[in-house]
Amino acid sequence: MMKKISLLVLSILLLTMGWTTSLVKAEANIGVSAQAAVLMEQSTGRVLYGKNEDEPMRIASITKIMTAILAIESGKLSETVTVSDRAFGTEGSSLYLQAGEKVLLEDLVYGLMMRSGNDAAMAIAEHVGGSVEGFVLLMNQKAEEIGMEHTTFQNPHGLDDLENHRSSAYDMALLTQYAMTNDTYKTISGTSDYRTKEGTTRVFHNKNKLLTQLYKYSTGGKTGYTKLAHRTLVSTATKNDLDLIVVTLDAPSDWDDHMNLFNWAFDQVKLQEVVQEGPISIVQDEYYKGRIYSKQSYFYPVKKNEWNKLNQEVTLVTPPVAEEKLNEPVGKLTVKMDQEVLTSIPLYYDPPTEEEKRSFWNRLFGVVQVVVGVQTND
Repeated sequence: MMKKISLLVLSILLLTMGWTTSLVKAEANIGVSAQAAVLMEQSTGRVLYGKNEDEPMRIASITKIMTAILAIESGKLSETVTVSDRAFGTEGSSLYLQAGEKVLLEDLVYGLMMRSGNDAAMAIAEHVGGSVEGFVLLMNQKAEEIGMEHTTFQNPHGLDDLENHRSSAYDMALLTQYAMTNDTYKTISGTSDYRTKEGTTRVFHNKNKLLTQLYKYSTGGKTGYTKLAHRTLVSTATKNDLDLIVVTLDAPSDWDDHMNLFNWAFDQVKLQEVVQEGPISIVQDEYYKGRIYSKQSYFYPVKKNEWNKLNQEVTLVTPPVAEEKLNEPVGKLTVKMDQEVLTSIPLYYDPPTEEEKRSFWNRLFGVVQVVVGVQTND
């Protein structure tokens, strides 16, 4: 048998005092030139803004985010790559690698992300995947693992040489969310200038103007362009502990799109601690009161008009708790936005000391005496 306690967390409404801007009005004022766009909060993956975000489209060189993370995860960054004739002959943006040249894989990944070298993408693919075709297989396996449901990779660089090489704005945000959990990727993505460590000396300056010139909260990203895909861009930004991802596809004014979306979110959204680690005060059951706690906090990006939509529901097993099960959860705290479940957090029981137990049963026995008329007055 389970006991449920459902309470609206009214106290959090106090946090909204002073927030007077209408969310609907703010959203209407966002200027987005892109054919498809998405704004995602990084830690939770919550989509704060979307426009055709699930539409598969050409993505150009933001493809290289997948190429970079696979190279990093291969554990081969310290290995030396011999540039093949096939890599040397790749069209488009280039690091100007020479056939037969030996290059550190780490240097290639920096050149891939910062200068969008298509020759670097091919050299990386051949070294990490054994062949370009083998690497493309790895790309699609990783996409499936991450949950990129509207994505098909057909090359490691994003050139328009194959018709079905496509992804969606949402899928590329998912990929970026995944990649940003890797410290090496975060460093490379957020590097403005880099000098190669081995072989021919090359100096790379990042093409991402948000990072290098335009936006002080920028933490990295990847640019892209082909004649068919037009301008594509992935970028990340952080302010006041709020980490954001923006993806735009086919965007004539992509720099402005990203800054507009970031600025809107930094003004309208806060990453709030909805559940705090420690005692859960809303539990009023006599047996459990003051003894139920969470081992974790839960943060969620909340828009200005949403605090009154949050509620918490506590579900607990019927007491008493067996001694041998004290280390197991005794229930859960479910956080909802309206009727949508955001998360369920296990709850634990902190048992009383022997002295506290005696006091509890003494009080309980006293109540029983009064009820049955046993207790007498002196």
